[in-house]
Amino acid sequence: TSSHTRVGILNNPSSKIREDNTAIARGILTTFLTQSNSNLKSFLSKLSKEETAKSLAAGTKIVKFLIPGMDGDTFEKKYNTLGLDLIKTHQMFCQEVLKLLPGQMAVMSNGR
Repeated sequence: TSSHTRVGILNNPSSKIREDNTAIARGILTTFLTQSNSNLKSFLSKLSKEETAKSLAAGTKIVKFLIPGMDGDTFEKKYNTLGLDLIKTHQMFCQEVLKLLPGQMAVMSNGR
């Protein structure tokens, strides 16, 4: 949040939700829950790179991508305990309330 913009993420995956295919989604959610806005922006930029996604899919641990200034211990603890229920809840909301198809993207806006 800032005086100009607020950003939130809802996950609407198209495939079955498993720990091995949700590393980036869980990383994003964990960052929103544990980090300051300045670290959030920088880390999300790093997570959005294709080479990061390939590396995570190959088995690299997400903590290798943490940036200087992040609270690594808090991040790692929350990431390891986040579970998949939150992503499943997001998916259900997207499909049942917003009427999105699995994997369909949308932008929602709600100004102050």
